[in-house]
Amino acid sequence: MLLYSDELRQAHFLKERFYKISNAKSFSEAREFLKEWIDLYRKNGIKEYISWTNTLNRWFKEIINSFDVPYTNGCIKGFNNKIKVIKRNAFGFRNFKRFRNRILHCCR
Repeated sequence: MLLYSDELRQAHFLKERFYKISNAKSFSEAREFLKEWIDLYRKNGIKEYISWTNTLNRWFKEIINSFDVPYTNGCIKGFNNKIKVIKRNAFGFRNFKRFRNRILHCCR
């Protein structure tokens, strides 16, 4: 497929280069890789990527800071998802105490 579409080939190349950023070992390494990646996106010429690079520039500091912090909010998102599934399966609890106990039991 990459032989048939120049845009697809460029998008695939940029996706592969992104792995270099996500595998960065330090804050400074990630910062340099991300700057390089944003420049590649801008030079690419695909119009959809222009708004994407603007978003990356707006959130650049926050994105880079995520490489310095060893924790995420994945655990909290998992608990919230479990609670939503319990609510959906129960079709509403009449007794809040039971609902609370069910959540505490499932989210240990």
